[in-house]
Order: sequence, then C-alpha cells, then structure tokens
Amino acid sequence: MQCRTTDIAIVGAGIAGATLAAQLAPHARILIVEAEAYPGYHSTGRSAAFWSESYGGPAVQPLTTASESALRPYLGARSCLHIADAEGDAALDTLAADFAGRAPRLRPVGRDEISQIIPGISDSYVRALEENSCQDIDVARYHADSLAAARHGGAEILTDAGVAAIERSAGGWTLETRAGRIRAGIIVNAAGAWASGIAAMAGAMPIAITPHRRTIVQLVTDPAMPADMPLVMDAAGRFYFKPEAGGRLWLSPHDETPVAAHDVAPEELDVAIAIDRLQRAVDWRIVRRERSWAGLRSFSPDRAPVYGPDPRAEGFFWFAGQGGFGIQTAPAAAAIAAGLLLGCAPADFVAGIDPAPYDPERFILTAS
Repeated sequence: MQCRTTDIAIVGAGIAGATLAAQLAPHARILIVEAEAYPGYHSTGRSAAFWSESYGGPAVQPLTTASESALRPYLGARSCLHIADAEGDAALDTLAADFAGRAPRLRPVGRDEISQIIPGISDSYVRALEENSCQDIDVARYHADSLAAARHGGAEILTDAGVAAIERSAGGWTLETRAGRIRAGIIVNAAGAWASGIAAMAGAMPIAITPHRRTIVQLVTDPAMPADMPLVMDAAGRFYFKPEAGGRLWLSPHDETPVAAHDVAPEELDVAIAIDRLQRAVDWRIVRRERSWAGLRSFSPDRAPVYGPDPRAEGFFWFAGQGGFGIQTAPAAAAIAAGLLLGCAPADFVAGIDPAPYDPERFILTAS
C-alpha cells in the first residue's frame, strides 16, 4: 500500500478534526485520517443541533460564546426554556447562580407564561428560566463547509483508514491504517469516542475519555407544536425536546450511559423512558414514533475538553473530550488548538480565552 507523508495527521474527520484542519491547512501539510467511509458518521452526524451558552456549564460557556460569531451563518432562531418542578427546583437555582453576571442572560419565567409557551404542560412546572440567545445549528452545512475549507487550503482526507498501530519514529510518528502507512511529524487526537484508544497506541498519557450514549426519538404529536417553539430543557436533567418542521418533535431522555466506543444504536428502554417522561410532563397525544437514533458524547474525567500537547509523548496533541458540546464550541476550540500547534502568543488566542483550563497536564497526577 501507498505510504503517505505529512506534517500533521489529524485522527478523526468529525467536526473537531474538520474545523482544526481548516485552520491549519494554510500553514502546514495536513492529512485527516478517518476510520469510516465518510466524515461525520458518528457524533457529528447525530447531533441534536442546537447552540446554547448554558449547555456544558461554566467551563464550556466561554468556548461557546466565543464561537457564536463564526457560527452565525449556520444559526437559526430558537430560544430555550429551562423548566422546573419540585424535583428540579434546586437545579434551576444552581443554573441561575452558575451564570449570574455572565453569559447567557437567563430571565425568570412564572407559571402563567410557561403554560402560554408550552400548551398542555403539567401544572407541576411552576418556574422556568428563559435563555433567549439559544439557537439551532445547521450542523451538516457547517461540517461540509469546514471540510471544504480544509481541502481548499490543501488538506487531504483519507477515509476507510482506521488506525491499527502507532509507533514513534525518527522525527515523528508512523501510523498503520487500513488505507496504508502514514508518516507524520505530529499526531492530533481528534478521535472522539476512540481518543483513549488512539492515545494508548501512541504511548501517550492515559486520559480516560469515556463515551456515553445519548438517545433521540422523533415523534408526531397531537397537537403538533409549532416549529418555532423553544427548546425545552427539564432542569432536573430528565428530558429535553424541541419541535421540528412538519409537526415533528425531537425528544431525548437526556441519557448518559457509559459504553464502549462503537457504532451506537438506541436502546428500546431509553426510548420508552423518554416517551414516558414526556407524557408525564405534557398532555399531548403521541400519534406515532417515526424513528430513533443514538450518538456518543465523550467526556474527560472533569467533563471539560482536553486541548494541548501530551506531557509524555512528544508530538502527540490532544483535541478530545468535547462531550456533547463539540459543535457549538468548534470555532473557538479549533482556534485554540491551531494557536497551540503553530506556537502563537497567548494574546493571539481567540477572544482572549486562556487555554490552560483545557491542558492535558491537569491529569498528570490522576494518570500516574
């Protein structure tokens, strides 16, 4: 098989790898190494497709906020309503406290307004916070445009190229893949749910990037909710839903089940739990269930992303652990990672974001 040589091999062609490649391509030879037949097959292609500054908590919010301007061509009006019953009351207070004095602005909403916004909502939901800045994301177009920008800058994309082995070689790395051998000066680990496995092959620090299954089911309800109704998030973390075009509803039980990295599929129990929780929250009739799917959300031990050079393996760069927030933070994350890889001064990082909280070195003690 052909042996390819590149400056930087980015393992993973999802939104992380695609956006980083677009940033780096004008400055170095870039090869994106993708295990599947086409980019974005796993998490990127299965996103619930919204941009929310509160989603992911205070550690993620600066990345999300800094990404808004770059994402603006791909965003559409939505808004979000965080609703609370007695079980979610404390969580709603925590949400308000976490973002007091910072983005996003959360407006208290009472029972009467909740019932106007969500017809048929249970009387148990008496408090809410409105996050008016929340928006939808056209994920497919953003991902496609990022890949196109990477190619325009000179990057190559190698598909059906699952990595089987990695070895340190003189001046860089050798990757053995299904599509042949690759020699690279630097490896970027943008492999999502497979990030820990890629790190283990390279002898890098063993940061536990753990995949979690997230389920979504598409329903048709009676009455059908208007497509411009807000994204509705249960403050207690039991479900979220948002209406889509054609009278459809996307519903998730907000599940996070740890699983091995694989082509994940929805479990019937999770779908049933989602529907049961919806029926307890609203009085709508479910006309039919049209389809369901699942994706992988991969978290580091502290649930913050991991961006930066590995402390143990020279030339190995982490760009992983982005949970379910990788799309809404992608522009800022890619700018930070590109800055680190290209040796930019701290003042040049996007919107002045300090990359230190995302540095892999924070796990040195736990990985020892």
